[in-house]
Amino acid sequence: MSVTMSTAAPLLSTSDTSVATSTFSFVDYVVFVLLLLLSLAIGLYHAFRGWGHHTVGQLLMADRKMGCFPVALSLLATFQSAVAILGVPSEIYRFGTQYWFLGCSYFLGLLIPAHIFIPIFYRLNLTSAYEYLELRFNKAVRVCGTVTFIFQMVIYMGVVLYAPSLALNAVTGFDLWLSVLTLGIVCNIYTALGGLKAVIWTDVFQTLVMFLGQLAVIIVGSNKVGGLGHVWDVASQHGRISGFELDPDPFVRHTFWSLAFGGVFMMLSLYGVNQAQVQRYLSSRTEKAAVLSCYAVFPCQQLVLCMSCLIGLVMFAYYQENPMSTQQSQAAPDQFVLYFVIDILKGLPGLPGLFVACLFSGSLRYPL
Repeated sequence: MSVTMSTAAPLLSTSDTSVATSTFSFVDYVVFVLLLLLSLAIGLYHAFRGWGHHTVGQLLMADRKMGCFPVALSLLATFQSAVAILGVPSEIYRFGTQYWFLGCSYFLGLLIPAHIFIPIFYRLNLTSAYEYLELRFNKAVRVCGTVTFIFQMVIYMGVVLYAPSLALNAVTGFDLWLSVLTLGIVCNIYTALGGLKAVIWTDVFQTLVMFLGQLAVIIVGSNKVGGLGHVWDVASQHGRISGFELDPDPFVRHTFWSLAFGGVFMMLSLYGVNQAQVQRYLSSRTEKAAVLSCYAVFPCQQLVLCMSCLIGLVMFAYYQENPMSTQQSQAAPDQFVLYFVIDILKGLPGLPGLFVACLFSGSLRYPL
């Protein structure tokens, strides 16, 4: 999904790692390598700036001097993974735009943390959400919360590292596990040496790369099928534009109730009490800046969700006019986006590399 690790799409299938015969051009490799080098450079810059004088507060909390803009983009980026970038368009392609109503949950899901959770955490001058558990209950509860978070994030990071690595393997033949190892090394270096400030500013850069990669797919894809108006017409004719589904049956794939109300609790778990987000809130220079950063996530999340939905609709319109090959039609649903991107961006040096960089940008971050 556009926000979290809870994306409905499965991981790319290991049974078919040769998703396409297309290979990267030299320009594509340059674009991709630049993503890694610039991410590493941002971390090293903050690491060597004031080398030997870093305090625990600077490394873990960015000295509580961050503005709302970088914190907002970092909050957005933390759980915008490659799984979401590949999974949400596939969901729209297969089942229509009902999934878009998840955006209705964003308002309450961000308003509640902004006015309930952030003031409490900020005024207690905490560095961890789990400190609050010890203050409110006892140390045993704090340890249980911490262990649960670590377990959750280890599983999550394994998935989001593997997905883009498999995509890179598919289009370039680059060794799968070497790709995973490279991602892990780059993330560990700039996180360990640069601290939270390096992580936040790297998130800002990588968020912009994600936007550019998705925007390139939308622009090129819609241009090849006759514009966004035509895309909408084709999707409407084939029943892919969904209205409000108010069926209370919990066994229906997506309804307004499950997306809007279920999404609120999902958002609360991610933007209210998740340590990755709480630590970013607490790095803000003031409580007001922390609240504003939470507000700023709302339009950004809506934009990300809309872009993912548009990619799914453009992909649907494209394959109505350009039928999938046998290999494509037999592929796992979560591979559809990768096939589509290769189909429309081939012959445009740099853009396939930008999209793979977009996928890796969804994985080049570790919650501290």
